[in-house]
Amino acid sequence: MSQIDAAIIVVNFNKLTYTRLCLESVLTGDPRPAHIIAVDNGSADGTQEYLAGEFIAEAKAGGVEATYIRNETNVGACTARNQGLEVARSRYIAFMDNDVCVRTRSWLSILAGGLEAVPEMGLLAPKLVYPFAPYNIEHAGAAISRTGRVKYLGRGEPIDAPEHNIAHDVQCLISACWLMKRQVPEQIGGLDEIFNPAQFEDFDFCYRARGQGWRVAYEPRAEMYHYESVTTDGSPGVNYRYITIKNGLEFKRRWEGVFSKEDGRTDEECRWLPLETRPFEQTGVPPMVG
Repeated sequence: MSQIDAAIIVVNFNKLTYTRLCLESVLTGDPRPAHIIAVDNGSADGTQEYLAGEFIAEAKAGGVEATYIRNETNVGACTARNQGLEVARSRYIAFMDNDVCVRTRSWLSILAGGLEAVPEMGLLAPKLVYPFAPYNIEHAGAAISRTGRVKYLGRGEPIDAPEHNIAHDVQCLISACWLMKRQVPEQIGGLDEIFNPAQFEDFDFCYRARGQGWRVAYEPRAEMYHYESVTTDGSPGVNYRYITIKNGLEFKRRWEGVFSKEDGRTDEECRWLPLETRPFEQTGVPPMVG
């Protein structure tokens, strides 16, 4: 099995079932990454034991370097990912939520090839789909309206919708899964920890990257499953509705001068579309293709 010089950073806070599915799928992909960095934010459900033992052993058996970073408490996704960035030395670096798992076996080579083909391409993200038939689209890049409203492109549409089967630049991406050149965080820094524990830190990162001349794009040939909102659900003491509003206002304050002049989607198009989600207990392990 081949390997690509990429480091995958996965942040975990409980949800052991999803973390195991995520990491095992990455190790099953072809090519495999050179390095997986698992950062735990104070899990208490057996995740720490899994990461320190079984995960390290499985990665090494597959010829993949494994790093486990343990935090005693939940320091937030931004801080945890930045901890991962500090030890990532690969040519490419991926952020991946622990509620994401591989659908397209060759996802890593597809994204790395897209980055390599264009010198100014900085970040590429796959098509995210729901982990149950008919595998409708959850995310195909993100758009920002001129007033600052957010649109998940392709949300709820068929997996083969023609509009979302074309690679193209986007205003921004969610960090549930993207691959970037190492030079991007080296140049602009990591995620801004003012957005801890999460929400809008990924959009801010994309706009900072674009401000330095990097392109941000969507690549539909690579598909990944996403158990929507598993990563953020169930965090005790965190009011995500409040955090989302607060961080959204900070993002708007920083970048309104940019997105107010871009041709994003209309406010009406940005209305959130509630869709059915299903936990792992209902889906089982979704199939890998390609």
